[in-house]
Amino acid sequence: MEDVETRHAALLRREDTGLILVDVQEAFRPVIDGFDRVVANCGLLAEGFGVLGRPVLVSEQYPKGLGRIVAELVERLPEGAQTVEKLRFSACGVDAFDEALAAAGCAAWVVAGIETHVCVNQTVHDLLARGLDAHVAADAVSSRTAENRALGLEKMAADGARITSAEMALFEMLEEAGSAEFKQISKLVR
Repeated sequence: MEDVETRHAALLRREDTGLILVDVQEAFRPVIDGFDRVVANCGLLAEGFGVLGRPVLVSEQYPKGLGRIVAELVERLPEGAQTVEKLRFSACGVDAFDEALAAAGCAAWVVAGIETHVCVNQTVHDLLARGLDAHVAADAVSSRTAENRALGLEKMAADGARITSAEMALFEMLEEAGSAEFKQISKLVR
């Protein structure tokens, strides 16, 4: 009998999935709705992807003006995470980012960060245009207003992105309980 894949195509597969963290920078701290929640869930994703040995790409929008990635996220990035500076809204189309994206060889990307309706939205649409799967962690994205966050999520979902959460994405990639990685990630989500 042939070995048939029995998991639904919408579920993330560890071996094919990477993480993109978009513009979680210091200048956004006072103006983003639920900023601390976004940082915490981006950190959960970063640590979880590190535990799973998966690639993590990070973008910074004009860091000279907006500051660097916030310190509490930097300390949770796994070794080997690549940070790319950008001036455009989408991270796609920046040479260094496109090179890192291609080198990672992932068919699916979990995307999180700021702002949902601008840089996250445009990055996700560009991933989709390249034939890649995009899974947006709804609990790890935000905008200055809840309305713009909701509109960004709605547009991305309508155009083919899958809406997920930080925890959902990590547990889909684990598939089963009992492993050392499961125990590590379970500690992170508590």
